[in-house]
Amino acid sequence: MAYLLRFLPLLLLSITACQNRADQSGSPQQSNFYRDVTQTSLPAEALSGLSMDAGVADIDADGDLDIVIANEFRPNILLLNRGDGVFTLASDRLPRTERDSEDVGLADFDGDGDLDIVIVSEDDQINEMYLQEDNGSFTDASDRIPVTGTSNALIVSDVNGDGQPDLLIGNNGQNRILINTGGQFMDDTDRRLPWRDDVTQDLELGDVDGDGDLDLLVGNEDANQLLFNNGSGVFRDAPEGTLPYRAEPEETREADLGDVDGDGDLDILFANVRAFVSSASPKNRLLINDGSGRFQDVSGDALPGYDDNSFDGDFFDLDGDGDLDIITSNSNGPTYRELSPYRVYLNDGKGHFTDAPSGFLPEGIAGSGFDTEQADFNGDGKPDLFFASRGTPDQLIFRR
Repeated sequence: MAYLLRFLPLLLLSITACQNRADQSGSPQQSNFYRDVTQTSLPAEALSGLSMDAGVADIDADGDLDIVIANEFRPNILLLNRGDGVFTLASDRLPRTERDSEDVGLADFDGDGDLDIVIVSEDDQINEMYLQEDNGSFTDASDRIPVTGTSNALIVSDVNGDGQPDLLIGNNGQNRILINTGGQFMDDTDRRLPWRDDVTQDLELGDVDGDGDLDLLVGNEDANQLLFNNGSGVFRDAPEGTLPYRAEPEETREADLGDVDGDGDLDILFANVRAFVSSASPKNRLLINDGSGRFQDVSGDALPGYDDNSFDGDFFDLDGDGDLDIITSNSNGPTYRELSPYRVYLNDGKGHFTDAPSGFLPEGIAGSGFDTEQADFNGDGKPDLFFASRGTPDQLIFRR
């Protein structure tokens, strides 16, 4: 699940000039913002997987950012960065399991000073936990997670304020909160969450009501939810009317929080699909916060209305002008493996989004997109993009 001056008009003029020159010469359009380094920076194993999610962190503690990829019924992948954004395969450090892996969480769960891995799984209902050893390999400690479920979403956060990373898991059925007790986990759901029988696809945390604690946004296969934190990690339903609903069902695969209009509070993006809810509208939604955690739907006026199946949607500053833009990872077709566009919507600084000009992303950047991660992979101080794709090659582009 994303942050002075606004140079957008000048940037758009530059892109348009470059585009016009390319059109006149008949040569391929080149992006002024990004360059495709997939073939030179990713190993072949990352180009042929079934990637559902990616986690980014300095796994081997060498000062650069590595990538963990959750694969669907294939072994998960660990990619180690050599420091300049070129990755080598290190999956031999992971237990070779083949789960229906869906979402990745990275943290030092056992308090030994290195990063560990948790991955939640859907169809086979076996959540995975891998603890990093001193030699950089990982051992299976999945028995420390005391719950099973048809799980699609995971957040790592210190829920109870004791300094240890806890787990929030989104399920088909009751979602769960697991409290870390020194590398072991205790199910504390009954005390901390209301009971719901939903099909949850995403969870996000953020202070939406401005009271200084993290609230919980739940993206569901209909009837998304907002839960307010009482300050001690106990979540309760927000008042009725806080989240606007639309007439037709909404099948949300990803929710994101960010201040898109520059007023100091968190707004919401719902990335939607029509996959398992036949009457759902796949159009994405943009909700603007009034400052108290109450939202207004401005999608029709402020967001392009495509009918893509957006399995991911993120607020990132993609053009470097200091405000949050939107990128959606899309997967169309009957089996959701069709080569589909990654769409970029640029922010005018006030929360109104328009399509990025043709050529904003490098030519050929498309896939069966399920996740996009933004991070400085090559250490030049500029944010790059990694695209995790289900059944089509993952891709990596560097910011120019």
